[in-house]
Amino acid sequence: MATSYGWIVDALAETWGSFETVLDGRSPVDFDAPTACPGWSVRDVLAHLVGFERMLQGEALPEHEGAFPDYVRNPIGEINEAVVAAWRRRPLGELREAFHRTTADSLARLRGLSDPAWEAVGWSPEGERPYHRFMETRVLDSWIHLGDVRDALGLEGDDHGPGEAVVLGRFGAALPFVLGRRVAAPEGTRVAIALRGERAARHVVAIEDGRGVALASEAGAESELVTSTALFWRRAAGRVDASRLLEDPATTVRGDVTLVGALVEGLVVMI
Repeated sequence: MATSYGWIVDALAETWGSFETVLDGRSPVDFDAPTACPGWSVRDVLAHLVGFERMLQGEALPEHEGAFPDYVRNPIGEINEAVVAAWRRRPLGELREAFHRTTADSLARLRGLSDPAWEAVGWSPEGERPYHRFMETRVLDSWIHLGDVRDALGLEGDDHGPGEAVVLGRFGAALPFVLGRRVAAPEGTRVAIALRGERAARHVVAIEDGRGVALASEAGAESELVTSTALFWRRAAGRVDASRLLEDPATTVRGDVTLVGALVEGLVVMI
């Protein structure tokens, strides 16, 4: 079916396909490698993606036995942990087949949606949102977890598929919120964030009329953070701490060091 949102389906297909490529031929030991997600191995990340997609397909969630770990802090975390814990009791081969089959089913379902279905407003982990926004978030979540798996397996560099563009765009769009609400910077503040990498970009954010706003990328700024796209998304996703980004050789700071440090500290915007 022709739709305005086929790019989202294509991004999911490429990202999930990259998972299969990265994991093809891996030993069971590789699936036990810990990731940057607290308490989760590579296997657990795969189980999370399977479980969430099956929930969206209408499958009932498993009951969680006992208390949740300390790193589970909200209802979405409880859903994720219940699914992950349930899959730990099942064979790895079954999980891998479930990932292949479940993602194929999701892609087939999404390819059958009309534009009105994509634009319908309903539940998402971010609150009531159009369905296309929710599915764009599935791209973001999937691509970040692909990065988690790549890091856990010691693979250099990031996947540069369409998921990367979604992630960097979403996190870049959050910068005015971070400067205005998290940092509570004073009126007239201007900060530039220059990202170096496959998808280099420059963001300029400011405080105008008491709120954070995005300015044209060529606008001047008194302070500037220069860092890599790889460090930027990992910090915004909570995968590295602020000091890791600020002390990396790829990072330089110009102007108000305290202000830029506060921006990096407040940058974590994932749920």
